[in-house]
Amino acid sequence: FDFSRAIKTNQDLLPTTPLMSLFKNDFWGTPLTHSGSHKSYRPMCVLTFRFNHWLGGFDPWGYHLTNVFLHALASAAFTRLAALVFLKSIIPTLVAGLLFAAHPIHTEAVAGVVGRADVGACLFFLLCIMFYFKYCEYRSYPELCSRRWIYLYASLTCAACSMLTKEHGVTVLAVCVIYEVLIYHKIALKELIDMPFQKRFQSLREGLLHLAGTGITLLGLRLHLMGNKPPDFAPADNPAADSDSLLTRTLTFLYLPVFNFWLLLCPRWLSFDWSMEAIPLIKSPLDIRNIASIAFYGTLLTYAYWLIKSYNRRSTNSSAFYVSASNVPNSHINHASSSNSVATANGNGAGQLCPCVDFTQRLALSFSSNPSHKSSRKPAGNNSANNNSVYANGHHRVSNGNGHCHNGSNSSYHNGTAASMYNDGTSDNFRSHTYAPPTRSAFIGPADIVTFALALLVLPFIPATNLFFYVGFVVAERVLYIPSMGFCLLVALGVDLLYRRQESYFRKLLVLAAVFVLMVVMSTRTVIRNGDWMSEENLYRSGISVNPPKAYGNLANILSSRGQKEEAEWAYKKALSYRANMADVRYNLGILLQEQGRYEEALFSYKLAIQFRPRLAMAHLNMGLVLGVLGRKEEAAEVYRHCAELDSAGLKDPKMHESTRISALFNLGRLYADEGKYEEAVEVYH
Repeated sequence: FDFSRAIKTNQDLLPTTPLMSLFKNDFWGTPLTHSGSHKSYRPMCVLTFRFNHWLGGFDPWGYHLTNVFLHALASAAFTRLAALVFLKSIIPTLVAGLLFAAHPIHTEAVAGVVGRADVGACLFFLLCIMFYFKYCEYRSYPELCSRRWIYLYASLTCAACSMLTKEHGVTVLAVCVIYEVLIYHKIALKELIDMPFQKRFQSLREGLLHLAGTGITLLGLRLHLMGNKPPDFAPADNPAADSDSLLTRTLTFLYLPVFNFWLLLCPRWLSFDWSMEAIPLIKSPLDIRNIASIAFYGTLLTYAYWLIKSYNRRSTNSSAFYVSASNVPNSHINHASSSNSVATANGNGAGQLCPCVDFTQRLALSFSSNPSHKSSRKPAGNNSANNNSVYANGHHRVSNGNGHCHNGSNSSYHNGTAASMYNDGTSDNFRSHTYAPPTRSAFIGPADIVTFALALLVLPFIPATNLFFYVGFVVAERVLYIPSMGFCLLVALGVDLLYRRQESYFRKLLVLAAVFVLMVVMSTRTVIRNGDWMSEENLYRSGISVNPPKAYGNLANILSSRGQKEEAEWAYKKALSYRANMADVRYNLGILLQEQGRYEEALFSYKLAIQFRPRLAMAHLNMGLVLGVLGRKEEAAEVYRHCAELDSAGLKDPKMHESTRISALFNLGRLYADEGKYEEAVEVYH
């Protein structure tokens, strides 16, 4: 199916095709400017297909090996990201990484060769995020501030590569914005309106302007390449989009994200195709599935309310951009250089902050930097305005209610070095350390992790929601490859909190046992699902329970190619019993009947195929051939002439259409020659 168009008949994979053609054509090798183009612009993915073709031609082994290798890299990169999010806490990191590696929903993206677009986009997506993490950290330290540009532009380059591998990869820029504003700098919501204007947000604006500029450039380029016109899809591809009822479209589109989330939560029923009303339209508010929609969006709103409440508690004094000198011990201020210190007391007690310094350095007086401390992490009881219990650098910090954080060690910066003060109970002792690259994580509580996880879950899925434009599918399992990262982080966070709340070792073991069972179940389902993808027959049979018309129609093609004519005819008619207007199935049934010499039945099947799809050139061509065999020469000539005049505008496979038109002209010329009409034949051949 997709493998044939994307690889076997895609001229962009051939060494004789100029490399620049990859950047002018869509994923299937059709020019983007053609009205029938799918507008799927993924040159980076096609480039990897071309590399596979250069190594081994059309041998599928190399293509599958590359997919598995990319999935392994993506799993490793996501595990690294999870380690940063959970401050290298072993249990949640392993839960997130293993769940992502073994989740059954990823089978289509990894086992299906064309799913490489999603896997590759995810890998660049992760690299973009981690490079941006490093950019934020290096921006925090004057000693390394100049190096931040390397990581910033590496991040933006990865974002562009992610989009050029799969369209929704561009949403990584929005994820970075969420991380920058709400997680790294922890901006209070009431401060958002001041960000474009106040000088203290200068370093924040630097990152946001680069992200916004890159996003506008990439989206503008994308719209320009696709001719500022969205692609056209068949009604069967997205039945809700073709509905005339606003109520039906709204209720169905609201339900589809719920169904996708259910596939992440319980991947029991999976299918290679979800079109043709495999998910029936919701036409009434009384449909019971609306209850699931209400519960889903109610939960999201509850999370949003909790997060907003948490962000509203943040006061200006606890912001990443402000440290009050009244909360800093005098001994700290006395040891700070007026030109190089993090904060210098002024007349009104406010901190004067370097515009290149952010959360870590501006709150350096309340962070622990003692390398001899053992890293410990416990869940924050309340991620409130004053961070009553938060974590940084793996050390526990407790607020006294004034915004002043106490710890076993407090640190200040002086002349580019970190000075740690250890309270031994009797006096303040200072120790100097050689400066080291920053390693701090900005995730200091459940609210930060939930925010980041929801950003990963929701933002990459938005292009598939039909919110801004209609898409050519109902549900596509491979589209969930990137959003599943947010789901895995949420599950890992839940396991971590549940595990830490257990007081006895027995209960902790029960939690770990439950996680082990979950991983075994998910892995087993993935193995079984990979068995479905081992052959086309297995794949189509596995989809019968979800999408019977499409599954039976494709299964019949396999049976027919094997010579199992009776079984194939039964499968074709079974598919038509579910959906009578499938032109492809009518055409393929006609081919089967024609091969058996049942010409009148084949002719009837071709006519029905043309009735449901008037520009199905192959049906016209074969109908002309059958009429010729039956001796109905005039009718055959008329069919050939009509076929040769069919327009290819808006068709998904214009190359096949043009090839069929040429075949129709050739057969028309041969028909004239057989009748002795040589001048007409020569004209047609020309």
